[in-house]
Amino acid sequence: MQTKVHLIAAARPNLMKVAPLWHALAAAEGFAPVLVHTGQHYDRNMSGAILEDLHLPAPDHHLGIGSGSHAEQTGGVMIAYEKVAVEHRPDWIVVVGDVNSTLACAIVGAKLHIPTVHLEAGLRSRDRTMPEEINRLATDVLCDVLWTPSPDGDANLLSEGIPADRITRVGNIMLDSFELVRPKIEAADMRGELGLPDGPYGVVTLHRPSNVDDPAKLEALAAALREVQQRLQLVFPVHPRTAARLAETGLREGLEAAGIRLIDPLPYVRFMGLVVGASAVVTDSGGVQEETTYLGIPCLTLRENTERPITIDEGTNRLATAATLVQRLDEALATPPAQRRRPDLWDGNAARRCVDDLRRRMAQSPLNDQARHR
Repeated sequence: MQTKVHLIAAARPNLMKVAPLWHALAAAEGFAPVLVHTGQHYDRNMSGAILEDLHLPAPDHHLGIGSGSHAEQTGGVMIAYEKVAVEHRPDWIVVVGDVNSTLACAIVGAKLHIPTVHLEAGLRSRDRTMPEEINRLATDVLCDVLWTPSPDGDANLLSEGIPADRITRVGNIMLDSFELVRPKIEAADMRGELGLPDGPYGVVTLHRPSNVDDPAKLEALAAALREVQQRLQLVFPVHPRTAARLAETGLREGLEAAGIRLIDPLPYVRFMGLVVGASAVVTDSGGVQEETTYLGIPCLTLRENTERPITIDEGTNRLATAATLVQRLDEALATPPAQRRRPDLWDGNAARRCVDDLRRRMAQSPLNDQARHR
């Protein structure tokens, strides 16, 4: 009898974490991975095309939740996923990352006494004004097994009173996705496709409400990007949320007038093809901080904090604000590559370690004893 594992995905970064695990489970004897897409992100470039990029099948269940407030999304996913979990009860649920769907499905698993795993557990920004931080804290309390990407994740969980036997460090599964399609990424000629001139260029991504929803802050960031453009050609794949805010504030025209290339969001392979050729990346994304550290590319993160401090301590990441962006960029570009290294277990083999840990835990105790054991 096969062990049925529901893999929950809601947004593009979730799919990038789910894909290697789906493939690893599908290849392993005795497992039946089931892809559940909640539909929290439903733009084709932001979500749909990545299924093709990462060789994932169409979702087995698509909840179609869409946009809404945090309460609407969380509640909507709980209601819709509970029906799926009751009718097609899995042996395990795996939730990933820190979006609203992650917490919602962890609650469903806890209420239905289904063993639930959090992949990418233990990350902390210490900033509870971030909705994602609330999701991380609550999800880690609810889940039976916590798969962490780095030592700081282990330490955070232990300091919060989580028993050590619930924690397994598996490494960074985002990088498994990169290695899964690395040949396609390296073959993508994004400079030619976009008609970029010879010479160095940088990539910009912005989407967090704390950066783009405040018109004054967005204007300051736009001014900083215009200044960076004087040093480095910028390419800016614009998130739908950010595109709306730039249109509302009239800032898009100024960015384009400065020479910044604003383009539509890119599917994963083409986006990473753009990143691998970049001299630097300016972002507020969590995943991009990890990918740039893996690739040794300087990253300027437009946030006051990060739940991924290892990308600063051991990687290529630096926090920046609109006021410090140009200075931080100059410092980053001047840092010799020899000072950059990949964190331990960021090696493209995280999914295999996940499957090994799942099999080990199943062998130690029956499935019914795994859930709600504490």
